[in-house]
Order: sequence, then structure tokens, then C-alpha cells
Amino acid sequence: PLFKKQIKSGGPVTVTDPKVIRYFMTISEATELVIQAGSLSKGGDVFLLEMGEPIGILDLAKEMIHLSGKEIKDDDNLLGDIEIKYTGLRDGEKLYEELLIGDNVSKTIHDHIMSANEEKLSHEKIQYFIDKIKGLNSKSSLSEIQAILFEAVSGYKPFKASNVININK
Repeated sequence: PLFKKQIKSGGPVTVTDPKVIRYFMTISEATELVIQAGSLSKGGDVFLLEMGEPIGILDLAKEMIHLSGKEIKDDDNLLGDIEIKYTGLRDGEKLYEELLIGDNVSKTIHDHIMSANEEKLSHEKIQYFIDKIKGLNSKSSLSEIQAILFEAVSGYKPFKASNVININK
């Protein structure tokens, strides 16, 4: 909707970074995934839809400009209609989305649905982390809080340090 609105108003079309890629699915694909996954689930399962190849957001913007009957305005075509401007990635935004933390995926009976075999915490381990968090108080440092959270979520690394809010301020 944003690209469409920007094109209709004469541009520019804003893209965060020329290398950004994303996966897309239709509403009917998402609906089928939910219904099929519900029938496959044994409880606590994580399913993924085979989504094909990701789409470059810059390619999408260019295609939408062309499909609207307009030409891209750039150094090669100064008389074009719509300029594409790069705004930069927002804090925490990624060039591409990781659908899984690991690569541990198995097939299901449905050709386009896979089951993610992510690490699951036992009830005891969850209780252990709850107890550690309960042991914190208002004088606990940010690094103490982060240490518990990083230990609880295997493989987690914050995108940037600025994504972590200092609650001691």
C-alpha cells in the first residue's frame, strides 16, 4: 500500500536499503498453512510454509513503478517520473529475515509445510529461569538481567546494543 500511495502521489518511492529482501505469502496461503498445521500439530509444534524465493524490495518497487505506467527517474533517466530514495535501515531492521534460528527442519506429510525442530525448554528449565528473574530487584544491573535472558534463549544475539533499553535510568 505504501509504494502504491507514493507512486500515485508522484513519488518518491522510499526503500530502506537496496539489498533488503522479504518473503511474501497470500492470505489464502497463510490460511491454508494455519488450517493444515492445525491438523498436523501434536501440540507445541512450529511449522513453516515453503515460501519459495525471497523478493527484493527494490525489485518490487521498480516493478510497481513500471506497472503503473511510469518510468524510474535516476541518473540514467533524468526525465523519468518516479524517483527511488533510500532511507536507511531502521534500528533493528534486517536485510533479510531468518525464518529459523537453526537449520533443523523436517518434512511433514504436506509438500509445502515443514516442521521446525527448535530447541524446547523443559518445565524445570523454564522454572529455573523464572526463579532467577524473581531473584532480581530494582538494584539489579542491566547486565545481570541480560545475562539471564541471553542464557534462556539459546543463540540469541541482539542486532545492536542500542536495541536494549537501559531500565536503570
